[in-house]
Amino acid sequence: MDGPSILSPTDTTEDLDGTAFRHAQNHLVGAFTTADFRSAVRLLDAVAVVADELNHHPDVRLGWGRVEFALSSHDVGGVTPRDVELALRIGELADQLGATAE
Repeated sequence: MDGPSILSPTDTTEDLDGTAFRHAQNHLVGAFTTADFRSAVRLLDAVAVVADELNHHPDVRLGWGRVEFALSSHDVGGVTPRDVELALRIGELADQLGATAE
């Protein structure tokens, strides 16, 4: 198979254990709460920098004091190691910025 391999929920369980992310069908989903809208935007801004570095970008839903992420490798139609890497990096950023995993 060309490109990255698709991971099953079983493949991602150990890596995602203790994070805000879970494997749901063909993507990883995770959400974080923050103190207010501005801090939610700060988290999203930090994630944007990392996403550009990795050249892998999440789908995002932003609201007052809340950011939701959906990660999927659209080119292969599922979750790949790069989605797991981005999820872990998002979790690190959230911790640094005081966001709480839902």
